[in-house]
This record gives sequence, structure tokens and C-alpha cells, in this order.
Amino acid sequence: MFKALDLWLPAYLRRRRGGEKSDRPRHVLICVCDHFEPRHDTGREGALARVAKWAVEFPRLAQDFRDADGVAPKQTFFYPIEQYDPDLVGGLAALCRGSGCEVEVHLHHDDDTAENLRRILEQGKEQLAQHGLLSRDAADSVRFGFIHGNWALDNSHPHGRHCGVRNELAVLRGAGCYADFTMPSAPSPTQTRTINSLYYATGTPAPKSHDCGLPVRVGQKSAGDLLLVQGPLGLNWSRRKFGLLPRIENADLTGANPPTLARLRLWMRLNIHVAGRPEWLFVKLHTHGAIERNSSMLLGARMRRFHRELAEISAAEGWRFHYVSAREMVNILHAAEDGCGGEPGQFRDWRYRSLISRT
Repeated sequence: MFKALDLWLPAYLRRRRGGEKSDRPRHVLICVCDHFEPRHDTGREGALARVAKWAVEFPRLAQDFRDADGVAPKQTFFYPIEQYDPDLVGGLAALCRGSGCEVEVHLHHDDDTAENLRRILEQGKEQLAQHGLLSRDAADSVRFGFIHGNWALDNSHPHGRHCGVRNELAVLRGAGCYADFTMPSAPSPTQTRTINSLYYATGTPAPKSHDCGLPVRVGQKSAGDLLLVQGPLGLNWSRRKFGLLPRIENADLTGANPPTLARLRLWMRLNIHVAGRPEWLFVKLHTHGAIERNSSMLLGARMRRFHRELAEISAAEGWRFHYVSAREMVNILHAAEDGCGGEPGQFRDWRYRSLISRT
């Protein structure tokens, strides 16, 4: 079907008719997950230049803005571990130490096996941890967030491309993955039928086990093989194609589709939250920030304008926003699950602590 609408549009229409809302002041958690691929369409020198650009320009942008907790904007860089380069990762680590940004695991693979995937994840985890990246749990085990390259989590491409591992959810959990951040993937056919949700998925013998799952809920214990943190997905009637048809809103930040107040309001209306804690909204965005047409926007005047407008509209409308990393978003999610309320910013390190030493 056109743009995989058959997969997700029925769920979108059902959710629009109802859903848990909050009349209390809201807290909006904003997380930018960057599929950061510095080697995309360039050689090593070009990749190093891209990382150097972020190392200089992102702290310069972030220093001018603060959220409700006094925290500056931050980015979570999901680095492709199959392209590990100590200089590229070292540059990202230096950026993180100086800015509060964090690095997690990204992986492109094809026609793979569970055994090889375990090896790649363990090796990649060790390499990133050597730079002081990733996080640890209460047992001092290294943990990581994950985004699947080409969107094909759990062998979900209908033609079997870009993965090959049907029990991928269990392999990821066994390797130390604390959550997956791949969705939404629309208009890709890898898109799940479950949308705008925080939920636990359990592996099955069939591919795309994460097509459905158990919603995260206050008072409920962690379940299943893997936690799925989805970003907003819906129809954007304020940005139409041919002046008639709504465009797909899939939370992608690009040079051609930067963040705006209209998009922010739509992300909030899509109402992603832990069941029983609707006053905490989870807005997970994604981008490919190493590519110049996107980095120019993310590091430039358009992003500055969004940060200013975000502060102004939250003050005017009486809600509070919080810049969070992927790890912090999951920590706050688990705090809600454990029955915590109030200011979500106090739970940024609830379950997983960052290995990064700030400078």
C-alpha cells in the first residue's frame, strides 16, 4: 500500500477517537535520536570533518538555551558500530563530555545470524564503552539503546532485507539493550501496526515480533523481551501535498522539514505517555544529523528559532519542557512505571547511569 498506510492508519484513526488525557500541567520530554552516520556518502576525511563540525557548533548553539531543569539541549548520537573508527568515536566522546550529549548503538546488517549479531553487539558495546560512552545498570553491567539500520528491526522488511535475524529482540536484550528507538519507520513497509506507544514486545518465531506488545503502565513491572520507545506518527493537515493531501508526520527532522510550533503541537496531540501518567508526554524525534543538508538546519538559525519558540510557548501555556537523552527518557519512563510522579527531571538517572564524565 502507498506509504504503508495500511499498516498504521487504522490504529491512528482509532486512537484519535479516544485515549487518556491529563488536565494537569504537562511535562513534555523532548529527545532527539540521531542516526549519526558520518561515513554516509563520504570518505574518512569527510567523516572526520563532520564530527569536528558538530564538536564546534553544537555546544555553541546549546549554550544559549535551557529547559525547566536548567539543562541545555542535547542530542543522542546512535553510532553505526559496523563502521567503528576510534577517531570518529573519540570525537563524539569529546563532544559528549563537554555538552551532555550521549552515544548509543546503531547497526546496519543484512542476511545475518543470531550468533554473529551477538558477536557484533558485544564487540561494538566494548569499543564504545572504552571511550567512556554508553551506560551501566545497578549490577554495573554495560547497557545501551538501539536503533536498527534501514528500519528493519527483527527482520521486519517484507522481502527479508537488511536484517535476517528473527529472534533479534531476545538477542538485543541478552547483549544489554535497554530499549529500542527505531520506530516510527513509515513510510517504510517495516512500520509496525502499533503506533504512538511505549510498550514491551516479546519475540516470536515470525518476523516483526514488535508489531504489537504490552503497553508500559504505572505499577506494572518490566515485561517481554524488549522495550520499544516510539516517536510520533500521524497525519499533518497543516503541511499538505498538492494543497490537498495531508503529509505523513513521522518525527523526522530534516533540512526540508525542520521543527516548528505546528509540528510540536501535533507531536503533543499524539499523546505518547506511560499509561496512568498522562501528564508526562514523551516526544522522541529522529534525524540523520551527519548529512550536511540536515546538520545545517540542526546547528543553524532554524533550530535556534525552535528552541526560543519552545520556551516562549511553554511559558505562555503553562507546561514545562525537558531536554533528555534517550537514556534519560527511558529512566523517566521506568520511574513512572514504578509509581513516581511530580517533576520528571529528577529521574534522569533512575535505572541506568551514564558513563560519560562531564568536563
